[in-house]
Amino acid sequence: MLDLSEFGPFWVYLSASPLLGLTMTLCAYLVAQAIFVRWKGSPLANPVAISIVLIATVLWLSGMSYERYFAGAQFVHFLLGPATVALAVPLVRQLPRLRRSWLPLSLALTAGCVTAIVSAVAVAVLLGATPELAYTLGPKSATSPIAMAVSERMGGIPALTAALVIGTGIFGAIVSKYVFELLRIRADAARGFALGLAAHGVGTARAFQLSPEMGAFAGLAMGLNGALTALLVPWVAPWLVSLLAAWSA
Repeated sequence: MLDLSEFGPFWVYLSASPLLGLTMTLCAYLVAQAIFVRWKGSPLANPVAISIVLIATVLWLSGMSYERYFAGAQFVHFLLGPATVALAVPLVRQLPRLRRSWLPLSLALTAGCVTAIVSAVAVAVLLGATPELAYTLGPKSATSPIAMAVSERMGGIPALTAALVIGTGIFGAIVSKYVFELLRIRADAARGFALGLAAHGVGTARAFQLSPEMGAFAGLAMGLNGALTALLVPWVAPWLVSLLAAWSA
């Protein structure tokens, strides 16, 4: 750990200011975005993942607690709400096409949501996880606020759910390009909907980097998957945990 005591009163004042967390967040993202551009938009240089690593490194070296950091960074957290609502703008522009595609989108949404819940819970239980951990994993493919609320309601661990949600989003945003190429999926609508469904907000951000149409469909999938996950997890997860526990007994 880096010894910052030599900076004396200046560091004490700076670390106590809520602006420090906000400044760290913005600077970390600017650096991450510069790396992303330098790598010509490679999914391996995901700005969210790089920002997390940079901020975590600074917190570890300085000895600053997460609570003190978040006291300033919570303003960015607050902006998640308006940013999510703003996704309605590109959706309206794609409304005629959405109306024509409601059936395949509904089928894809149901299949993707159920698969995400069942696979996470089933793998956890079969590997010996407790019901608490299984309920923590169940909503991992929904956006963070919904996933944490569902996890808390089910008796899971909301903080761990948030970490899993972020990890799922980063992983999806990184590997999606290669999966789409392997499966020869080229339509922006299909790519965007799959990204938003499997990788929520991080995947949606990645989709908007590629095309407005892809971003619009990703935003639609993220919102619908969050709502469907909140409806399905409370009864699918306990049923699956009981079924697999009885089967493995």
